[in-house]
Amino acid sequence: MVQVGKPAPEFTAAGFHNGKFANFSLSEFKGKWVLVCFYPGDFTFV
Repeated sequence: MVQVGKPAPEFTAAGFHNGKFANFSLSEFKGKWVLVCFYPGDFTFV
């Protein structure tokens, strides 16, 4: 379970960077500040 003030769990997600889609894992950014934005209605008919 995700909790405020606790480390985020490891995950991999698709993203768009430098003109192409790629998969990124949270562990790639260990020791750096990371901002993760999520909006569930993208590319849907909601």
